[in-house]
Amino acid sequence: MVHFQNLVTVTFVIMKKTLPAIVVLISLSLLGLIWLQASWLKNLLEVRQSQLLNKVKDAASAVANDLSKAAYNGPSVRLPRKGSSQLMLSEPTFKFLRPASISDKFMQQDIYAKIREAFNKQDLKTFKFEFAIANSESDYVMQSGNYATEYFDSTNSKKIWLPIAPETGTDLESLTTAENLILIVPDFKAQVWGSLKWVLIGAIFFMLVILAAFYLTLKSLFNQKKLSEIKSDFINNMTHEFKTPLATISLAVDAVRNDKVQHDKDKMQYFTGIIKEENKRMNRHVETILQAALMEKQELQLKLVKLSVHKLLSHVLENYELQLDDKQGRTEIHLNAQHDMVEADEVHFTNLLSNLIDNAIKYSKENLLIRVSTHSTGKHLVIRIEDNGIGMSKESVKRIFEKFYRAHTGNIHNVKGFGLGMSYVKTVIDAHKGKIKVDSTLGKGSCFIIELPLARGEK
Repeated sequence: MVHFQNLVTVTFVIMKKTLPAIVVLISLSLLGLIWLQASWLKNLLEVRQSQLLNKVKDAASAVANDLSKAAYNGPSVRLPRKGSSQLMLSEPTFKFLRPASISDKFMQQDIYAKIREAFNKQDLKTFKFEFAIANSESDYVMQSGNYATEYFDSTNSKKIWLPIAPETGTDLESLTTAENLILIVPDFKAQVWGSLKWVLIGAIFFMLVILAAFYLTLKSLFNQKKLSEIKSDFINNMTHEFKTPLATISLAVDAVRNDKVQHDKDKMQYFTGIIKEENKRMNRHVETILQAALMEKQELQLKLVKLSVHKLLSHVLENYELQLDDKQGRTEIHLNAQHDMVEADEVHFTNLLSNLIDNAIKYSKENLLIRVSTHSTGKHLVIRIEDNGIGMSKESVKRIFEKFYRAHTGNIHNVKGFGLGMSYVKTVIDAHKGKIKVDSTLGKGSCFIIELPLARGEK
């Protein structure tokens, strides 16, 4: 047992030393991953912006060329050379006609359709845009609905100016003053982010997975640390609880071997009685541990019978009269429930009540007062066991029903036990389909409230 205790202690010390280092290393790794992810997303955004801007320019250029061909695709016009004093009478005379403007040939919706088609070809199907056609004097001859609003938003919008002019080398090149296609992509960055929607969702999802794994890892490590503390505490308590009866038995056996004691019948009965009582005490400890093992396997077998809770409470309190007298304590009993019959296992339910009363006595101070009261509702019986003892901290209240957990009171051995009693209470309550609640204030006392279904026919 000592070897096992030392092994548990060494394991706990190693975990206590390595846990902070593990947490720091995992945290640094996680921060590194977040930084790399953020850097990658930043670079991706810049590359994506450049790619999409080039696509927008290509689309705009294609539309400008298309409009140019459609507007200026007419017969060639030959003009007389400069400096010529007269025209040959044999040649026909031509009158110069100025080519039609874009607005003369196209409606606004026609140009919108052309731009949308060009955007679709560049895989910019979701991109929004505004446009305008301006003449050589920069006067607008056509513009889309929100063009004016978006034009002045130079921070978020991207503007592209492209001339609409006859092709190089044509006869109209020198005769035509170019018009301009002005294309605006509003909220360009936002639209770029929108094009990366699924990439961002994937990145965020996997980052959340990593964070969840990090959280679960830390939680598991801290739970292991807590479990090591609880096990270490349990081994220390178990060692202490077995050491005392073993030492007493050893002394009693040495006394029995004495010749004078062997010839004294009363002394022999006294020392053998001590051995028997200490042996029973050790057996109770063993039974407690075995009972905890059965509860761990969920093998708690109940023999349900109809019981009067009032009678059971009175019987349990009678068994603790001597301990209460020794502590100079007293009880106040208010059995007000109109119906007190429940279907319960008599042994386990009695042990449950005994554990609660025993706890109230163990964790008590001077002038101990235990109040026990009952009342019934339409379907349930409510039992309140209240004391004015040392109380519990909020942390202890949260963990009171954990296996092996014991509220610390300054000295680990000043209150005997393995920390299994309250875990057993919760298991029995759950097996009876009941509920238990704890209210406690440090230094003022605790109150356990049990709610159990009434027996059939008692509702």
